[in-house]
Amino acid sequence: MPTSKDKSLIVPDERIASKIYLIREKKVMLDRDLAQLYEVETKVLNQAVKRNIKRFPDDFMFQLTKEEFDSLRSQIVTLEGKGKYPKYLPYAFTEQGVAMLSSVLNSDRAIIVNIQIMRTFTQLRDLLSTNDAIRQKIEAMEAKYDKQFKVVFEAINQLFIQEQKPRKKIGFQADSKKKK
Repeated sequence: MPTSKDKSLIVPDERIASKIYLIREKKVMLDRDLAQLYEVETKVLNQAVKRNIKRFPDDFMFQLTKEEFDSLRSQIVTLEGKGKYPKYLPYAFTEQGVAMLSSVLNSDRAIIVNIQIMRTFTQLRDLLSTNDAIRQKIEAMEAKYDKQFKVVFEAINQLFIQEQKPRKKIGFQADSKKKK
């Protein structure tokens, strides 16, 4: 019997992260990708959702438009074989919608995979906030150092201007014409 530690590694985090898309400015996962991860048919997943539709308000789940699906399909070249041109437009589940799926899919695998998905969403959120913080620090440094470099560049320009002015000659100069 696998331990809980073994079960927590059922699906690699990278595989889950590659199935998270940004649609309508929300991070979502598609029904067919979730069905693959849960090892159920997409039809079974969607039937379970429809039997419990009250648990899935619009901010938990929505159906893609044809334009959204076509755009997504053009970005994902891996759609091949069965399901390449699905009969129905896919459903997209937000993080909260994915969390709700564990309550309607009653299997050990669904629970374990759901935990992994929730952790992946959290890691992505943390990564994005870290990247945003780094971006803000860099912008602050640029603003700070741009001002300092402006002073340096102005000083360098002053040196160039001074070099262009004719200089007085210093030192002994021999007169080529001797006075007699």
